[in-house]
Amino acid sequence: MLFYVASIIMKKDLNRVGSFWALLPLILFVIIYFSFSILLGDFYAVPILVVFVFALFVAFLQYPKKSFTDKLSHFSKGSGDPNILVMILIFLLAGAFASLSNAIGSISSTINFALTYISSSYIISGLFLISCFVSTSMGTSVGTIVALAPIAVGFEQYMPGATALALAAVIGGSMFGDNLSFISDTTIAATRTQDVGMKEKFKVNFLIVMPVAIIVFIIYYFLGSSLVGDNAIINIGTYDIVKIVPYIVVFVLALAGLQVVWTLGIGIVIALSIGLIQGSISFLDSIQAINTGFMGMFELSILCLIIGGVVGIIRFNGGVDYLLNIILRHIDSKKGAEVGIAILTALVNFSLANNTITIVIVGPLAKDISNRFNLVPKRVASIMDTVSCFVQGLIPYGAQILAALAATTLVVNGVSSKPTISPVDIIQYLYYPLLTGVATMLFILLRKSKN
Repeated sequence: MLFYVASIIMKKDLNRVGSFWALLPLILFVIIYFSFSILLGDFYAVPILVVFVFALFVAFLQYPKKSFTDKLSHFSKGSGDPNILVMILIFLLAGAFASLSNAIGSISSTINFALTYISSSYIISGLFLISCFVSTSMGTSVGTIVALAPIAVGFEQYMPGATALALAAVIGGSMFGDNLSFISDTTIAATRTQDVGMKEKFKVNFLIVMPVAIIVFIIYYFLGSSLVGDNAIINIGTYDIVKIVPYIVVFVLALAGLQVVWTLGIGIVIALSIGLIQGSISFLDSIQAINTGFMGMFELSILCLIIGGVVGIIRFNGGVDYLLNIILRHIDSKKGAEVGIAILTALVNFSLANNTITIVIVGPLAKDISNRFNLVPKRVASIMDTVSCFVQGLIPYGAQILAALAATTLVVNGVSSKPTISPVDIIQYLYYPLLTGVATMLFILLRKSKN
C-alpha cells in the first residue's frame, strides 16, 4: 500500500509541467549580461550583482495573481537555504585565510621555494607543477595567475617565443587547484549544493584529473626542453619554508576529513601565529588583512543569497519543474542524467564566464536530477566542478585568460599598451582544461551501472 501511494506521488511529481515563462528572470539575466559584456568587450565590466537584482524584481513582478508575500517567503527560503549559508561562511573564512597568508609572505615563499629546485629544462613543466601547488594552496585560479604570470612572461628572455606556452602552463595549473583545492570557491559550491563532504568529492575528482595532469606535465616537458638549454640562468627570490606551513596544514587537515570550517580556522590561527612570531606583520595589520579577505568575498556572498532567492521564486512559479521536464524527457538512465548535468553546466558557464556562479545556479537543479535518478552526490559534485573548470579555462573572455594577457602588457609613462599576444596564442597550448573535459566525459560514459 505504501509503495502504491509513493509511486502515485512520484508519478504526479514527474508530470508537473511547470512554466517556461517562470524562467524569464534567468533568461533576461543571461541576455543582458552577455550582450553588454560583448558590447563593452569585457565580461567583467558588467556588475553581475546589479543584473541579478534586476532579475529578482522581474521575478517579483511576474504572475501578479500570486501573492507578493508568498514570493517574498520563497525568496527568503531560497536565500536562507542551509547549504547557501554554510557556503557563505566558508567563503569568508577562505578569503580571510588567503589574504592573511599573502600578507605574511606565504605566496612569494611558496613560489620561490618551488622555482629554486627546478632545472631549466623543466621550466615549462615545472611552472605547470608550481601553478598546481600554488592554486591548490590558495584555492583561486585568478590569484595564482596574477602571482605567476609575470614570472612566466619573464621567461621570454631565456626562452624566446615561450610566453604563450608559459602562460598556458600557468593557466592550466591554476585550474587544477581551482578544481581540487578544499578552499576553492568552486569546490565549496559544488560540495555544498550536493550535500557531500569535500574529502569524498576530492577522491573522485582526483581520479579524474590526476592522469590528465601527468600527461600534460610530460607534454610541457618536451615542449619546454626544446626551447631552452640546460645552461639558462634564472634569478629566483628568497623563501622562508616556515611560511609555507599554513598551506600544508590546511591541505593535510582537509584531506584527513576535518570539517572545512575548523580546517580554515586552524589555518588562519597558524598563519597569524607565524606572522606575529616572525614579526612579518603586526597584530593590527593582521586584523586588517583578515577583514580584507572578508571584503573580497562580500560580493560573492551577497550574490549567492540573491541567486538562491531568485531560484526560490522561479521554483515557486514552476520554472524548475519546466526545466526538469525538458531535461528528464531526454534522459532514461543514470549515465544520461550525468551527461545532462555536464551539458547544463557547460552551457551556463559559457554564458556567464564564471565557474563559481555557474555551480551556484546549476547546483540545486543538479541536485533535483540527482535525486530523481539516485545518482552518487560525490560524482555529481565532481562532474559540475570539472566541467566548469574545463569551460572556464578555455573561454577567451574568462578571467583566467584575461589575467594572463594582462601580464604581457607594457606600461610606458603610466599608459598600458595592448597585450603582446592574443587569446588564441594561449588557447592552442591549454592542454589541461581541454583534456580535463575529455576525461570528465570518459568518466561519465564509462561509469559502472551499479554506481
